[in-house]
Amino acid sequence: MNKRTNQDWISALNSGGIKQEDALADLRLIIINSLPYSLSKWMQNSDPRFEPLAEEVSQETLLRVLDKLYTFEGRSQFTTWVNKIAVRIALSELRRRQWKDISLDELLDNKSSKPPPKITSDTASGPELSAEQKDIMTRIEGLIANELTEKQRNALVAISIHGMPIEEVARRMNTSRNALYKLLHDARLRLKERMKNEGLSPQEVLEIFQSG
Repeated sequence: MNKRTNQDWISALNSGGIKQEDALADLRLIIINSLPYSLSKWMQNSDPRFEPLAEEVSQETLLRVLDKLYTFEGRSQFTTWVNKIAVRIALSELRRRQWKDISLDELLDNKSSKPPPKITSDTASGPELSAEQKDIMTRIEGLIANELTEKQRNALVAISIHGMPIEEVARRMNTSRNALYKLLHDARLRLKERMKNEGLSPQEVLEIFQSG
């Protein structure tokens, strides 16, 4: 199976019948064998969750490969292209599982929300700067609360502050990824406009929170 050329893979997977089944079986083994190394930064293969994840990812990857076979341009080894697809699918699934037991409502509850790490990481700049940070952060929170729609506010807080994957937010908000991008774009433009009216430039805010 390792001696197939790129064209051999394409031909076999397009052929149907036993030839295609054999190619898919070989490709599944290649994916399964590559995942322990590819995912080693995120999950060890000794983890009991690894084997079912690898099986799920391999099956989804094979379906994705058959669906996207026409997009392969031959710029790399076919198996390298396939393994990249597998890693993207695996990481997407790991991100989804990370947020599985966290409700969006709980995440957006102001009382339990944590400020962005970059804003709170520097506390050694003196009381005057800390007071300035607090004042500007309060004003920004006010703009988010008062100037954005509920959907814009929910999306911005979940993604930009808490780091929830955009595909997971889109799923929970029952919208598409592209629609969510548009929603976030409009929200950021609105905040930029209102910050300017408040006498705060985005650059000024960044300089205050990143100084130290």
